[in-house]
Amino acid sequence: MSLPKCTIVIGLGVTGFSCVRFLKKHNIPVMVMDTRENPPQLDEFKKQFPDVLCVTGVLDDSVLDDAQEIIVSPGLSLKTPSIARQIEKGKSVIGDIELFARFIQKPVITITGTNAKSTVTTLVGEMAKAAGLNVKVGGNLGIPVLDMCDDNADLFVLELSSFQLETTFSLKPLVATILNITPDHMDRYVDLDAYIAAKQRIYRHAEIAVWNRDDFNSFPQDKQSGISFGLGAPTQNEFGLLKRDDEKYLAFEHESFLNVRELPVIGKYYQANALAALALGHAFGFPMNVMLDVLRTFKGLKDRCEFIAEQNGVRWYNDSKGTNVGATLAAIDGLGSEIKGKLILIAGGVGKNADFSPLLEPVKQYVRKVILIGESTPILASIFKGHVEIDYADSMLSAVAAARDAAVESDCVLLSPACASFDMFKNFEHRGEVFREAVLSLI
Repeated sequence: MSLPKCTIVIGLGVTGFSCVRFLKKHNIPVMVMDTRENPPQLDEFKKQFPDVLCVTGVLDDSVLDDAQEIIVSPGLSLKTPSIARQIEKGKSVIGDIELFARFIQKPVITITGTNAKSTVTTLVGEMAKAAGLNVKVGGNLGIPVLDMCDDNADLFVLELSSFQLETTFSLKPLVATILNITPDHMDRYVDLDAYIAAKQRIYRHAEIAVWNRDDFNSFPQDKQSGISFGLGAPTQNEFGLLKRDDEKYLAFEHESFLNVRELPVIGKYYQANALAALALGHAFGFPMNVMLDVLRTFKGLKDRCEFIAEQNGVRWYNDSKGTNVGATLAAIDGLGSEIKGKLILIAGGVGKNADFSPLLEPVKQYVRKVILIGESTPILASIFKGHVEIDYADSMLSAVAAARDAAVESDCVLLSPACASFDMFKNFEHRGEVFREAVLSLI
């Protein structure tokens, strides 16, 4: 097949739609390809873009050879043979963030990390709004970047995934951070070093780097100047925690600002998120008093250690966004270290070739009972067996019922699966909603 030279967008998802809208707006010839024979959004695409050619099924090398440039959706690996061959030939293969970078002249704050990036991105966006800026917040979170392009924006705050960073080359953020790195997406990366390298791309052209002192993998590899955050006492150019009269305070250098008891979300990992947001906002120039006011009122994200209900002294938390081991470690440690009772943990789903063994020690320390669901049940059971009481459930409703029966006063029930959701649910949002409905119906 031979076609006129144009930009080819691969992937008919949310990102693909946004790329086509953007390219057509700028009168750039475009066609679309998708590896699936019948993508679920195909009819809607044809309705919105009747004049754009869409080719589905196996990617045709002869078509890709004629492309002016290829824009790949983040869900498709660059190791896909037909795409890898184009890269080897020297063809420009980019993502939507790179396209965004070419057209935008306004300042950008970029945020990545294995966990907490949505929380910190949202916090920084709220701080920017409170500071009176016209801010656009999106990327891997919510609105695709190309749908946010606005000449009136004062600032863009972007959550970026490792997949998006792989195809980004010229973005020059004013401030950039890696919040943390723990193993994730090991079904896509050859090893942890490859995953870290993808994350580290966020610092390549950043003016100011913000890193986590408690996670060496977040440090800029070229020793950029910048600001750090961490749970220890801060020194020069550092945010951290200061202890005074047996109380902990968010602090910068030697000045304390806010007692952690004033934060609406409990746990040391949320304290780290608050410090990261302060560091990013400080680097950009937000007023400190404005940022602190936001921290006093921000109650966290839906599906991220979200408080659902309390009955008979038992509190229920939805951490359905805990789709990897690091996220669940943070949730267990963050809640478990702050409560008088124990945790009842609901976990399981699609494991993504993860190593679940790091969960064992915090489970032994903080968890009374683990209730397992989904296809990773046998693997998780083999790790926890003999160390903690285990129950099994074939639905979220039965898991919630088992948790209700196991919990006693001062306990917390925590849904934090450490797994993806696609074996039983549409996505982690759907899983969280089913959990929420089950909790409210049973208690």
